[in-house]
Amino acid sequence: MAYVTDGVLTDDEAIRDLMVVHHTWAVVGLSTNMGRPAWGVAGFLQGHDKRIVPVHPKAEAVHGETGYALLEEIPFPVDVVDVFVNAEHAEPVTAQAIAIGAKAIWYQLGVVNPDAIKLAVDAGLQVVVDRCPAIEWPRLIGA
Repeated sequence: MAYVTDGVLTDDEAIRDLMVVHHTWAVVGLSTNMGRPAWGVAGFLQGHDKRIVPVHPKAEAVHGETGYALLEEIPFPVDVVDVFVNAEHAEPVTAQAIAIGAKAIWYQLGVVNPDAIKLAVDAGLQVVVDRCPAIEWPRLIGA
C-alpha cells in the first residue's frame, strides 16, 4: 500500500514503484542547456531505460528526443510529468498533465506549489514533491 501524506507519495516503496513502473517521462523545462539540472536528470532517466520527452517553449531536441513546446503537443501517452519549472508556473503545468492523462507528476527539488499539488492530488495523479529521481533512484533501486 502506498503511503501518502495529504495525497503526496512519501513512502520509499511507493516512490520506487512509481520510478520502476512508469516508462515515459515528459521533462518540463528541459532544454539543450547542459548546465541546467533538467539536462542531467533527463540523461540519468534515459540511461535507466526511460523514454524522456523534452518540453520547453523552444521545443528543442534533447538527448536525441524530439522536443515539444507544450505537453498537449506530445502525440503519444506520457506516464510521468517531471516538473523543472519555477514553482509559480507549476499549476498550469499540472493542469496540462491532467489534461493529457498523465498518471503521475513529479515536482523536482524546490518546486513546491500547494495549489498545484492539490490540483494533482484531487485529479488522482500519483504525486511526488521536492525530490529528484536521480537522487531517489540510487537510494531506492541501486546503480
